[in-house]
Amino acid sequence: MIPKNFIQDLLNRLDIVDVVERYVPLKKAGANYVACCPFHNEKSPSFTVSQTKQFYHCFGCGAHGTAIGFVMEHAGLGYVDAIEELARGVGLEVPNERPAAGEAYQKVAPDLYEVMQTATRYYREQLKLSQRAIDYLKQRGLSGEIAAKFAIGYAPDGWQNLAAAFPNYQDAKLNESGLVITSDEAKRYDRFRDRIMFPIINVRGQVIGFGGRVLDKGEPKYLNSPETPLFEKGRELYGLFQAQKAIRAGQQVLVVEGYMDVVALAQHGVEYAVATLGTATTPYHVQKLLRLTEHIVFCFDGDKAGQKAAWRALENALPYLQDGKRISFLFLPVEHDPDSFIREFGKDVFEQRVREAMPLSSYLLREVSSELDLRTQEGRNQLLQRAKPLLTAIAAPATALLLRKEVAALSGVSQAELEALYEIKPVARAPRIAFQKAGRAPPSAHRLLLQCLIAQPALGRQMPSEWHEQGHEAEAVLAVLMVLRETDFTLNSPTLTQLFQGTAHEKTLVMAEADMLNWNDDFDVAAEFAGLISKFNEGQHRQQLQALEAKGLNLTDPEREQYRLLQRLMRVGKS
Repeated sequence: MIPKNFIQDLLNRLDIVDVVERYVPLKKAGANYVACCPFHNEKSPSFTVSQTKQFYHCFGCGAHGTAIGFVMEHAGLGYVDAIEELARGVGLEVPNERPAAGEAYQKVAPDLYEVMQTATRYYREQLKLSQRAIDYLKQRGLSGEIAAKFAIGYAPDGWQNLAAAFPNYQDAKLNESGLVITSDEAKRYDRFRDRIMFPIINVRGQVIGFGGRVLDKGEPKYLNSPETPLFEKGRELYGLFQAQKAIRAGQQVLVVEGYMDVVALAQHGVEYAVATLGTATTPYHVQKLLRLTEHIVFCFDGDKAGQKAAWRALENALPYLQDGKRISFLFLPVEHDPDSFIREFGKDVFEQRVREAMPLSSYLLREVSSELDLRTQEGRNQLLQRAKPLLTAIAAPATALLLRKEVAALSGVSQAELEALYEIKPVARAPRIAFQKAGRAPPSAHRLLLQCLIAQPALGRQMPSEWHEQGHEAEAVLAVLMVLRETDFTLNSPTLTQLFQGTAHEKTLVMAEADMLNWNDDFDVAAEFAGLISKFNEGQHRQQLQALEAKGLNLTDPEREQYRLLQRLMRVGKS
């Protein structure tokens, strides 16, 4: 776990305007900076960055966060990776507290990356020395430029070739990084032998694993690095580092099944392809790609394995669908994979197939209704049962609404009947809250109090210890106070905001912070806070007074004293 004080130190050293401008050109607009939002398509800028408050907010799609959140969403990084990326830029090393029970995060030693880089250099040198490996790549239609772009290498046949690259072949780091295997008899040998080597590179350009392909016949055809402190296959995508620029430029990514598919497509000018690493498409893959692009196209073989992989991708994508973003499915003829198809038919024909890819909604409806006779009650009943786990998994409101309507129509029931049958609430609004500037209602007292605490967390020291109110905004105030008390009220605003990302109170804080962008320059936070506390105290005094008056003559002596004190306080408050 990364300590809170380190996150605060990091955010203190960063200026969110500088961070955002590395990716998006900003223009000054009054006290803030604006741009067209990088997270959705728009013609006029609604993306606002506040230098004084150190957060960004889009009034169009509701995207919101700190410098850490921006790098996570824009670069497709996880929380820890984003912090490490930002820390590296300001010369900080990320510490790591002992993880709590059940938490597996472990900070990776820098020398493991050096081990992988040394192995990459060795394999690339061996490729130059192996005419057989060179001939194989040429036979697959790959040029030297593409081989260099993807740092392709060759692991020679033999049991301990890496001893030539690592003087201490018994070094534990070779085993920890997955480059060697140690048998039960304590014998050690290279994991990859007589294979074309494809380095797996993370989005920061570091080699974290390898995929090795046999040159001739042999099993397994592809061999991947095992799970290591560097490499978790369910979270990584082959070729993403090389494809990032093209993905952003075209706002489209193609997800294929193999390393050679990615490389062959790049050889023919299709540079926006990535591949899963010997595993099914995971929810993390979907989230990562939706941060980067507007459109994901899954491209699978037309055989049974490809159909199965496509359906698994659909199931894992449903909870993370976003209105305004698209997911499509491209099925090639059974006899082809992307590599063979583009080599036979060329880039133009392949990209025409990409443009004609089946939308997720069409694919879902086709599959849930396949082989059913919808003219019969039994067929329509089966459709409703098949569709239920899929439709109830969708959180994107517009997508959920449209698919519910279509399934209801195919089943011969109304949308309301379908929702009642599935025991789901009618679609109301998007999960992201887009704050509207025009016609906004005055903020509630609870929201103003929350805003004051966000703007000046130290004010929390002045909150009455017995303060308690009802409602979601009041609950957010109490949650913020709890966090502030844990840190003796020393947190700054960006750190406080960051700590609430992904919690039940995130949306409430987003709305409060978005409203803060409309504050005038002369807004006196401390005076506003004092006035709010005075009003809350007055309200509590009034309630206590009314409770005592209700008891009439049955007051005890301490209660009579309290009654007189409350009357004096109320008179002082009115004067």
